[in-house]
Amino acid sequence: MTQTASSRRPIRVLIVDDSAVVRQTLADLISSDPELEVMGTAADPFAAAERIRAEKPDVILLDVEMPRMDGVTFLKKIMAQHPTPVVMCSSLVGDKTATLSEAMAAGAVEVICKPQVGIRGFLEESRVRICDSVRAAAQARLSRLRPTPAIAAKLSADAVLPPPGTRAMTRTTEKIVAVGASTGGTEALRLFLRQLPPDSPPIVIVQHMPEGFTAAFARRLNDECAVSVTEARNGDRLLRGHALIAPGNRHTLLARSGATYAIEVRDGPLVSRHRPSVDVLFRSVARYAGANAVGIIMTGMGDDGARGLKEMRDAGARTLGQDEESCVVYGMPAEARRHGAVESELPLERLAATALRLCQS
Repeated sequence: MTQTASSRRPIRVLIVDDSAVVRQTLADLISSDPELEVMGTAADPFAAAERIRAEKPDVILLDVEMPRMDGVTFLKKIMAQHPTPVVMCSSLVGDKTATLSEAMAAGAVEVICKPQVGIRGFLEESRVRICDSVRAAAQARLSRLRPTPAIAAKLSADAVLPPPGTRAMTRTTEKIVAVGASTGGTEALRLFLRQLPPDSPPIVIVQHMPEGFTAAFARRLNDECAVSVTEARNGDRLLRGHALIAPGNRHTLLARSGATYAIEVRDGPLVSRHRPSVDVLFRSVARYAGANAVGIIMTGMGDDGARGLKEMRDAGARTLGQDEESCVVYGMPAEARRHGAVESELPLERLAATALRLCQS
């Protein structure tokens, strides 16, 4: 017998953080959501391990910097001994964000950043994102995390960029690839970009990430890929062999002057609950590239990107979606497919080759 939404068991969360203020604040936020339940809290990984041995949580909220054992080391032990979806919660900034890249590589599903001061107020303002991250983690299929070779008002892309006109701009000889991803996307993008040759068409990517983390993520990808990968900056030109990652907490749009494409990075409200938003990127690509573009929607929870990808397809772009079997969370591609935005749905390992073929046709 199928459970209804009201009768479904709440998602049980274990909070691990050495700060009593953070533990209490997170516990209050989680408890305020009827779909979530605080299973317990722990001040360090050793206390958390004892709790996990007695009762396994659905999701773990885990701090990075803690006494006795750091969060990344504990994460690796969890994934080896008691595989459980983990959301990292950290105040690491600057060069230290490489530690968070290590956490994502080790199997963390999401990352939530917190400031070093004003933590309680920040976390309370971030309630919707935190609860959404826990729900996304609970849906994640851990086997897909490392592939081998109260609801707030949700704005649409209208809040940042008007809808594209009925006529796309004249074709140029240059094709571009626009990609959107969320939960599970860090490793999906790594596999996708590693398959691309150094002369690939220009690529622009929105991956839902906190501010300060995207630069480290881009550096990690740049070290592993034949294409050059950098965090996007306002005014960057789109060049062959280059992939640009939208910076956290800023919308990234495609702009165009004649036959030249460039990037516009701007502030703005949350769109589809996100900043950067895939919908905003895809809408700008529909407007300024039209049939010169290939759009790809990858693993992630929610519907960000579904409407924008449909606008791209309506403007003549070729559109691809990651299939359910290869997704960590089959949310965003499923919504895009439901909107009629996805022309072809493919396994993750086939997306890069297909995108290259479509750019050549």
